[in-house]
Amino acid sequence: MINSGLYGWLQSIGYLAVAMFVGIESLGVPLPGETMLITAAVFAATGKLSIVGVIAAAIIGAVIGDNIGFGIGWFGGYPLLRRFGKYVHLDEAKLKVGRYIFMRQGAKVVFFGRFVSVLRTYAAFLAGTNHMHWSRFLIANALGAIVWATIYGVGAYAASSVIAKLSTPVEIGFAALAVVVIVGAAIFVRNNIKRLEAVAEAALPGPLEGFSA
Repeated sequence: MINSGLYGWLQSIGYLAVAMFVGIESLGVPLPGETMLITAAVFAATGKLSIVGVIAAAIIGAVIGDNIGFGIGWFGGYPLLRRFGKYVHLDEAKLKVGRYIFMRQGAKVVFFGRFVSVLRTYAAFLAGTNHMHWSRFLIANALGAIVWATIYGVGAYAASSVIAKLSTPVEIGFAALAVVVIVGAAIFVRNNIKRLEAVAEAALPGPLEGFSA
């Protein structure tokens, strides 16, 4: 059950490997952070690491990585969108809609995103780009990290022989939920874009700081 490549990292630097892989993935780099968590939990079941330490390292890595990703999105997201958004028909009015929706539902995206591979990598960046209030982000992020690390860590530790069978349905379940929410949101936005643009403009009057030239 133990991934041989990740096993080498665990043998070399232990808990730091867990925090590093999870943190870098949360930063926006697609490393196998979740796989490292599961591998480390299975490794802990052999007595060579503490499962409490593994879970704590994953939580610390997730929170630190996500907060760095949030900062990158906050300070660098809009300049990138200002430069390239026109190529995908993403103007300031539509960005205001995205920011308005993220202000209202961003905590759910951040929390549940921890359980879905693509969102786990990019949710923090998107939260920063949409200037989600940092305290709300931090709370949702920390809660998501704690629940995610505990479920996967304890699950892998307690049932290492069947964790591969357990983790895939959980991933699929959360991914399916995310797809339903994203598709529903996309349909709603498409059918109500003009109204949402007016609502977003009323909530966020004037140019978006960091976006407008």
